[in-house]
Amino acid sequence: MEPFTKITSRMVPLPIDNIDTDIIVPARFLKVTDKAGMDQYLFRDWRFDADGTPKPDFILNQPHAKGAQILLAGKNFGSGSSREHAPWALMAFGFRAIISTSFADIFRGNSLKNGLLPVEVTADVHAELLRAVERDSGATVTIDLASETLTRPGGRTATFPIDNFSKQCLLAGVDQLGYVLKQEAHIRAYEASHPPAVETTRQTTNA
Repeated sequence: MEPFTKITSRMVPLPIDNIDTDIIVPARFLKVTDKAGMDQYLFRDWRFDADGTPKPDFILNQPHAKGAQILLAGKNFGSGSSREHAPWALMAFGFRAIISTSFADIFRGNSLKNGLLPVEVTADVHAELLRAVERDSGATVTIDLASETLTRPGGRTATFPIDNFSKQCLLAGVDQLGYVLKQEAHIRAYEASHPPAVETTRQTTNA
């Protein structure tokens, strides 16, 4: 997993509330287990006609979206059923962060485990970002994970919450298991300094 430190990128606006995981990746594609190529299923029914023709009016099919690493989404993003395919597809498209006023808890957890950063901001900051991208589609923001800050196009900053464990995993570019494995030397040192207690058994004899 690629470490997440700081990114500066354009934003792709998709300010629709309550986008659920079945919209992000329709259920018929959940049999796919390879993360590579998952981008073709991202917002599949919104991006393509039934015959697979891209819909030119959908934001991800427009030139502005190419190369952008940040999705500016509506509130309660990622609601609905649990599926890791949703962050897989978002990352395969090129997104490293999603900005919203709120996220579904399971989606947030799956995203953090897969290297996708959910950035939760206030409604005022969110509205400011939408206005900025409406004025200039090339407007950029900077997300600095170490300082937990978002720098807006005008230069002002806002903070966003993240638990420390997820933050350290993202900074190191590891998942939960990878984080534990990186502590192997410390674990071995602890075990060496705490030898297992010798279990004694007491035998009884019949009188």
